[in-house]
Amino acid sequence: MRRIILKASIKSSVKTASAALLIAGLGFVSFAQAQESAKIGFISTERIFREAAPYKAAQAKLEQEFSKRQKELQDMATRLKTAADKFDKDAPVLSDSERARRQRELADMDKEFQRTQREFKEDLNQRRNEETASAIERTNKVIKQIAEAEKYDIVLQEAAYVSPRIDITDKVLKALGK
Repeated sequence: MRRIILKASIKSSVKTASAALLIAGLGFVSFAQAQESAKIGFISTERIFREAAPYKAAQAKLEQEFSKRQKELQDMATRLKTAADKFDKDAPVLSDSERARRQRELADMDKEFQRTQREFKEDLNQRRNEETASAIERTNKVIKQIAEAEKYDIVLQEAAYVSPRIDITDKVLKALGK
């Protein structure tokens, strides 16, 4: 009797496991079918940043806006180096008071250079962030328009591998006026 109950229990467990596998299999098939029907697109952000007109325009605008200050900074660095070289050459023959005075002048010139360079970098980074944010906003609008028009379910920006058939980077570049 105990053997019959054990066999019935085993049969019941096998049926339950089989039913669970069948349900899981159907779920997997449904998931796989859903994936097959999903329309996926991909864009290369690196190419967009490198080739798209808004990013090129932003870069050109920044170069124009900051070129004068960059030139002034380079001139300041040249003057500082020239003064330091002259001091190194003249130092052995200078009096102690003259040497101390010129060292202070060099230190002051260096502080001014460091301050000017730091301000330049901060201003450049702030303007770059502003220009990039504007270009990103425009790019995202274009991507959304393409995705809605062509009925994409998802558009990815980063992936380890991308099939060329789902890469829509060229469409985005064209819409942005490459």
